[in-house]
Amino acid sequence: MKKHHSPAKGPLEVTVPDTEATIEQLNKLLSNGSGFYSLPAQHFNEVFPRIYIGNAFVAQNVMRLQRLGVTHILNVAEGNSFMHVNTNAEFYAGTGITYHGIQANDTEQFNISAFFEEAADFIDKTLAHGKGKVYVHCREGYSRSPTIVIAYLMLRHKMDVRVATGTVRHKREIGPNDGFLRQLCQLNEKLAKEGKLKTK
Repeated sequence: MKKHHSPAKGPLEVTVPDTEATIEQLNKLLSNGSGFYSLPAQHFNEVFPRIYIGNAFVAQNVMRLQRLGVTHILNVAEGNSFMHVNTNAEFYAGTGITYHGIQANDTEQFNISAFFEEAADFIDKTLAHGKGKVYVHCREGYSRSPTIVIAYLMLRHKMDVRVATGTVRHKREIGPNDGFLRQLCQLNEKLAKEGKLKTK
């Protein structure tokens, strides 16, 4: 962590500690430098060893999932509306794929952080099997599912939110909404206070 040595400041100036990530910083990481966002070029990408983020198209293609060696599915957009992906445990019955669903909406008001621990546990259990591979998806693999994977990297790999976001963005074009980014920043603050983030 960089230490900011600065001269004494007047009472009105506030220094932001390095552990405090902002939505602006994350948006800068997510855009291509000129403020433009790219949509995912692929249906899915392996963003971390044995963790895939992708869209509904592949989630509903059992043969493709089996060819990929996917053992677990985490649907972060479970539901019936056009914003959701209507799959469930029955959909994968008999395929050897373990399913877990989270009914998240892709809106800034939605409290996706309520599912961070539950999702991290599911991903952890998948990877505990030597051959386990998890396919984390929403409709487009752009906002909800990347948010969940970033939170997982923070919670289980002690990554700072900027490192976790950059890790996923390096492998896939993503764009979590600002409400989700705010919740990731809040998680970062909490983990930093508890000493649960790597400082390098």
